[in-house]
Amino acid sequence: MRMEMVEYVGDVQTVVAQEASALVDLLCEQDTIVLNQILALVEPRTQDQLLSLTNERDRVLAIINYFRTSDCTTCRQFIRTVWQYCENIPFLLETTLVSIAENTSEANLNHTSDTETSSPSQNVKRQRLDYLQSYTDALKSTLLQKHESVTQSVINDICLDDTWVYINHRNPNKTKDRTAHVSPDHQDGEDASSEHKVSVESLLKGSGRLLVLLGQAGSGKTLLVHCLGQRWADGAFPSIHLLFLLEFRQLNLMSRDLSLKELLFLFYPPSEDFKEQTEAVFAFIFSNPEKVCFIFDGYDEFRSKFTNPDKIDSAIDPNKPMPMPDLLSGLCNRKIFQNCTVLVTCRPRDVTDMFGSSCFVTCELIGFDLPGVKEYAEQYFHKKGEELKQKAVNLLVDNRHLLSMCHVPGLCHICCVCMDYLFSTVGDHGNPQLPISLTQIYIQILSSFLSRSSGGQMSDIPMLQRYKTKIIEMSQLALSGLQKSTIVFMATEVSPELQDFGVRTGILSRVKLTREDGSSGYGFTFMHLTMQEFLASINLMTSQSITESQFKKKLNLKTRWTTKTDPKSVFPDSLHLYVCGLAAEACTLSLVQLKGTDGATTWVRKRQATVRDFLRSLAGSASQTGPKIVELCRCVHETQDAKLARVVGSRPQFELRNIRLNAVDMEALAFVTAAADQTVCLDFGGCSIDLDCLEILPSFKNVDHLIFRSRKYDDKFAEALCGILPELQALRRLDFISGGLTDVGAAKLARALRDCPHITHINVSDNSLRDEGIREIAEALSRLPYISSIVMGKNNISTDGVLMLTEMMTVCPSVQEFYVEGNKEINISFSKSSDTICENTDLNHTKNITLKQCNITCAHVASLSTKLKGFVTVLDLSNNSLGNKGLKKILDLMPRLGMIQEINVSKNGVDMDGLVLLVSALCAQRNLRRVDASANGKEKLVLWFDTSKRILKQPASNETALHLHKKLSLTRSEIQPTYMTKLFKQLVKCEDLLDIEFSHLKLSNESVEKLMLILPEMSSLQLLNLSHVDISTTGALSLVRSLVDCQRVTAVELRHQAEAFIKFVPVKAEGAICRLMEYKLNRTNVEKLSRILEDCPHLAELDLSHNLLRDEGVKCFVDCLPKLKISSSVSLNGNRMTQLGALHLVNSMNTCEKVVAVEVSLGVEDQSLIQFVQEHVNGKTLRLKECSFEVNHLQKLVEILKRCPRLRTLELSSSLLHGQGLFSLLDCLAKLSTIQTVKLRNNSLSLEQIQYFVKQLSCYRHHRDIRIEEPWMTGSAVVSLVRNCLNLESQIAEIRVNRACINVIIEDNSSLHSTSVTHSENRDFPLCTLRSISFNDCDTEGHHLTPLIPTMQKCHSLQNLKFSKIKMDRKGVEFFSVVIPSLVSLKNLSLDLKGTAEDEVAVLVEALPKSQTTESVSLSQLVLNDSGAAVFGRALQNLPHLKSLSLLQCSGWTAARGCDLVRGLVQCLSLAEIRIDSLVLNEEGITILAQGLCSMASLRKLSLNNIRVETSEPFVNGTGILCLLDSFQGFRQMEEIELESWRMGDSGTHKLVKPISTWTELRHINLSNNNISDKVGEMLLEALSHCRALQKLQLSKNCLGQACAAKLSQVLPLLTQISDLDLSENQFKGTLALCKGLDNMKALKRLNLTSIGSSDLVGVASSLKHCPVIEDVSLSWNECGDTLAWKLAEVLPLCTMLKRLDLEANKISTKGAVEIAKCLPSCPSIEVIRLWRNPVARDDENLKDQRLNFSSV
Repeated sequence: MRMEMVEYVGDVQTVVAQEASALVDLLCEQDTIVLNQILALVEPRTQDQLLSLTNERDRVLAIINYFRTSDCTTCRQFIRTVWQYCENIPFLLETTLVSIAENTSEANLNHTSDTETSSPSQNVKRQRLDYLQSYTDALKSTLLQKHESVTQSVINDICLDDTWVYINHRNPNKTKDRTAHVSPDHQDGEDASSEHKVSVESLLKGSGRLLVLLGQAGSGKTLLVHCLGQRWADGAFPSIHLLFLLEFRQLNLMSRDLSLKELLFLFYPPSEDFKEQTEAVFAFIFSNPEKVCFIFDGYDEFRSKFTNPDKIDSAIDPNKPMPMPDLLSGLCNRKIFQNCTVLVTCRPRDVTDMFGSSCFVTCELIGFDLPGVKEYAEQYFHKKGEELKQKAVNLLVDNRHLLSMCHVPGLCHICCVCMDYLFSTVGDHGNPQLPISLTQIYIQILSSFLSRSSGGQMSDIPMLQRYKTKIIEMSQLALSGLQKSTIVFMATEVSPELQDFGVRTGILSRVKLTREDGSSGYGFTFMHLTMQEFLASINLMTSQSITESQFKKKLNLKTRWTTKTDPKSVFPDSLHLYVCGLAAEACTLSLVQLKGTDGATTWVRKRQATVRDFLRSLAGSASQTGPKIVELCRCVHETQDAKLARVVGSRPQFELRNIRLNAVDMEALAFVTAAADQTVCLDFGGCSIDLDCLEILPSFKNVDHLIFRSRKYDDKFAEALCGILPELQALRRLDFISGGLTDVGAAKLARALRDCPHITHINVSDNSLRDEGIREIAEALSRLPYISSIVMGKNNISTDGVLMLTEMMTVCPSVQEFYVEGNKEINISFSKSSDTICENTDLNHTKNITLKQCNITCAHVASLSTKLKGFVTVLDLSNNSLGNKGLKKILDLMPRLGMIQEINVSKNGVDMDGLVLLVSALCAQRNLRRVDASANGKEKLVLWFDTSKRILKQPASNETALHLHKKLSLTRSEIQPTYMTKLFKQLVKCEDLLDIEFSHLKLSNESVEKLMLILPEMSSLQLLNLSHVDISTTGALSLVRSLVDCQRVTAVELRHQAEAFIKFVPVKAEGAICRLMEYKLNRTNVEKLSRILEDCPHLAELDLSHNLLRDEGVKCFVDCLPKLKISSSVSLNGNRMTQLGALHLVNSMNTCEKVVAVEVSLGVEDQSLIQFVQEHVNGKTLRLKECSFEVNHLQKLVEILKRCPRLRTLELSSSLLHGQGLFSLLDCLAKLSTIQTVKLRNNSLSLEQIQYFVKQLSCYRHHRDIRIEEPWMTGSAVVSLVRNCLNLESQIAEIRVNRACINVIIEDNSSLHSTSVTHSENRDFPLCTLRSISFNDCDTEGHHLTPLIPTMQKCHSLQNLKFSKIKMDRKGVEFFSVVIPSLVSLKNLSLDLKGTAEDEVAVLVEALPKSQTTESVSLSQLVLNDSGAAVFGRALQNLPHLKSLSLLQCSGWTAARGCDLVRGLVQCLSLAEIRIDSLVLNEEGITILAQGLCSMASLRKLSLNNIRVETSEPFVNGTGILCLLDSFQGFRQMEEIELESWRMGDSGTHKLVKPISTWTELRHINLSNNNISDKVGEMLLEALSHCRALQKLQLSKNCLGQACAAKLSQVLPLLTQISDLDLSENQFKGTLALCKGLDNMKALKRLNLTSIGSSDLVGVASSLKHCPVIEDVSLSWNECGDTLAWKLAEVLPLCTMLKRLDLEANKISTKGAVEIAKCLPSCPSIEVIRLWRNPVARDDENLKDQRLNFSSV
């Protein structure tokens, strides 16, 4: 075959211009002889110009330009000369040249033959080119035919320039993408690779490359390689002269050994002159391997693996036959043809065993992006009509499930086919229900293919059921092929009927096969490998021959990490996905139709349950790796089982490592995380993620933490992520770490972060950020109001960058801490309370700047101070190398740091000379206010500054100086005398207020004396702290002398080697305090101390505690006491005195007129106190505790008391009083008319001694308040005591018994005493003065009261009678039945009686007062039977002036007899208060009560909790309750109303709403447990808004919700007096509205929000700071987490009166509890915090505070 002649007339110059570059390259490589031949064609004048060019390439380019612009004939002659004389002409260029050259020869020689005009060499060359060109043309024709066959059903035209792949230059054995095996030590080993995006066409534009094109099943690999063949045939790749496209599915048929030559010409045989053409072509291949390309498609379909290249010879003869794996491995590993281009396509998992070469390039196909999906769908549906096309495209794009699948082109086609079929089933105007899983889509696509067989005929039989037999046969074939790794089925393996049916429907495809003998045949394949797997899954789910145990063995979960040892699989391993998808409920009907036997539904559901159980078992496994977790999510997503998804997605973090994630994977992850309904962290480490897949991230509604860690996450990845971040509403933390982020990406990320206002934490550590990138991130802070921390360590920041960043952080007011430590860490934390970040100009924020271990020297100080700009408040420069010089420079530059508060220069090489320098600066520099130093400045050295504007702006003056306060702290140092002198020489110069702290030192007496000499001169000194300083007693007394020497001293407190200090005031102290403790003072020391203090006229308090004074020292001091001018008190605690010493102190009330009180306790407390004259104190007080005086002591005590006429109060407790001395004391107390109050507590007094005391009191008619407490004073004993007291003393006005204490108040009535006989002489004398008697909780029983009857009958003036917690019996009933009727003046009766029998109660009730004066009756814990209720009802009718009635915890009557009680009740028209709980009534009783309430105009307080109605069904259902509520309409001045557990519902609440709005004086309302709905609750709250005096509101156990919460936010601000609010056990859900109401409740003391249906109570906790008097808060049973604990830790210190906090049954972890515990030292008022039923580790060392209560049941 001759090469085709091409007519180039008139266009030769254009060819030269087009091929100019190739011609220049060609001519530059030729000998000089060739160039001379060409120059001979140039005219002489131009030749000289060309030869004058010295550069050879310039000369060649000038030659080409000459001929390009010459005439056509000359240009043709030039081309002919090039073709004849040049060597190694590129094939395509030579083809062009030879065509023009042949044309030129024929034109010049009048069409003579070639043999006549051409040389033999030219003929040979032309013949070789003819063979090559002929074969090339045939090869191109074949490839074009293959392309046409492959693309005949393709919707879109394929543009290779617009089809993209990720290209990765690295060894596949080290790959860490989705297919690679991960080494535990190299999970982030991406640094060795470089990944970027290129077009598919660019892959073949070079030469000599080894390429692997990766892609999922359906990604279009086969289509693209055929398009590459088509593009080559069209001349797109000039560097490739021959391109061979071979398919592994064809190579599988080759069983014998073949050479490369045989292989190529077996599939692409020559068309003519077989041997000559074969030799010519192969000779060209052998000589020009760089111009040859081999494409092998579908390695994943190859049944074998490539042979290990190490086992193959280094050089392979291409003519030598060898096994196919060896041949292909040799070709791909450069052992056959060094420089040929090889392209192999496969699925990603199979790349690991393909190459051993280190220079191959891996490319992975990028699926469709959104525009690509739209374009494909529009092309598919463009013939369906515009309306249907738009509807289909919109449905596809709007359905995120389908859209995520469509990123894979094959799946996109399947989705379109599926949608086309679905539209056909509903008509053009219908909207089909789209499938939501891949499996369901395949069911639809199967139906769509099956519909082709029906020929458009309609049938009522479902498609799957109609073709059940054929589907089952195909599924068996598919599973068989799956088990044998067969994808091409020979014609003999498929029945003719199935062949016809499969090809007709399109499920099977007929393929042409080339056998190894060269003959052709046909086979059958499924339309796609995934369809084969899908049909195989149907067989697994429906085949009766596969037993349950066999089926379970086939269930597995594929990993995406593969190794070379893994068995090779032809299929894409999607079988498990389809099996899981068929386990979905939506697929049950389809499987039943295919099963088609009796009991099919049960059988199918059982098999589906097996699949779900298998997945559930995997969900609970902790050993699942990231790749298997993703695959598990895919399987669960296919099942569409929300419960199963919740189990899988319940983990708090998904760690995904070193796999490629596609859109379908991301969609599956989003599905399971959304089902879990909890926040989740997604941790992507080394995963390859298509940038389009990031668009699915907004589907993760619960993701609050994103982590990206890999070098492959570079600037482009960051740019794509930036577009998604603002859509992640739940995102709070972003970690972009260990990545490839540079300054470019950081700038884009920073711009995106500005639109993410909820971000709290950012981490960009371990990237490639330089100064500019870090600056961009820092500048983004202004738009992040909730930012808490930023981490930027392990980047490439320079020293200038550190200073730059320091400057930026100092001007940002919300920065809390900026921490830099060497080159290891850069951490920035922000204040949580900031509303705006880095925009507020208010600088009243703490800023900690730490620059540790940065090797900062003296030379850096000036630059650093400039960067700080005076805005930093705390600066830490510790562990650097400043030295004394650097310290001095810092001091000199202080004016530039106007806002500095603290500078830490610890461990900077500063010594004592530097410390003296600092002290000098402390005195001289106005803003330096404190210096803390230790170890002479070598260890700790911190400077503190005053930054107030008043200090900085006002000029220095004496007046201004008084407002400054400075401090020097020197601890754990050794101050030599010389340095002590130097220090104080500087300190004397200080004109500002000064504190000096010398702690943990030792001062000699000489040092103290020197200090005392200079103290008077230090006019600015305010405090000298000497804590833990070792000072002798002599030295301590010398320091006490400062009270005399320096009139400014206001306090001297000295404790031996403990807390000690001397305080000063600016001018002169009006009162001074002296505390000298723990020094073991002897008599000499006391006398010396007294002499010193005698000269101190302004001494107010003196404390000599714990000095072991004993009795002698105390007496010495008391003797000196009159000489001392003490104005307040003297404390002598812990001095081990005896009773004698106590008497010395008591006697001071006589020896020293100024003493007004003496308190002595000789017990364990060992406390003694003397108090001096105070204003508004008219008498003296003596308190003696645990003194246990003997007889002689008591006699002395009596003598002392007799000499003390001003004694008003005597308290004697816990002392053993003995014998006659006691009676003398009692006589004395009775006689002393000045003593008004006597308190005798636990002194072992007997009944006789107390009676003796009362008898003595009766002899002297004075007002007395006597309180006696003894443990035996209970039961009958206390009753006897009361009786005897009443019989002995007629002037008792009130007697109260409370537990073991009796309180007797005697009136002063001397006139009565003078005119009447003594009470003891006339026992029948009435007790006219007794007005009140009460017994409370004193272990008294009824029979104990009998002896009291005669006495009580004489109490004609008794008005108040109260017996509480009395255990009753018959005798007790008799007591009350006798006594009560005799009390004619009784007004108030209160009986809380336990254990009274029913028959006895009737007697008791019968005895109730019938006096017209009775105003209040209160009965508790009585069992009133029917007779008792009737009697009580009649008794009430006799009390018309009764104002208060209380029947609490009383029960026992029936509903019928309840009517009698109610009849009596309603007769008491003057009642202002009614309290009855658990009232049982029938219809009649309800009516009577309702009518009676209407007549009670005086009623103010009504409590009818737990009312129970026993009557007809309709009445019970509401009529009775409504009847009662109607009676409330007349109430006008209600103050309290309690209707708990009425269950009145909305109808009853409606009745109540109207009168409530008129009760403007209402203080308390309780409507708990009344079934009030949210809507009616709003009306109730609106009515309550008029009750401005309301103090207590109880609405617990109702059905209040969000509407009521909103209403509360409006009403609560109006109810400013509410102190108790109970909203527990409602369902408010959100609490935002409720919080607004709480913000204004200044009087609130108790808040109960137990179980309100919301776990978000952070706002409630924040609102507590607006409740200044809150005492009790319950937030229990709300499932609140640590966020609540953190907020409480912030708020609790502000709640200064809070006592109790209940957090039971929440979800507070140990971390949250620790946060609460940390704040407790700032919360002294808190008594208990209940943390029952919370997941807290109680043994945590930070939870030792006893106020934290973890007990639970």
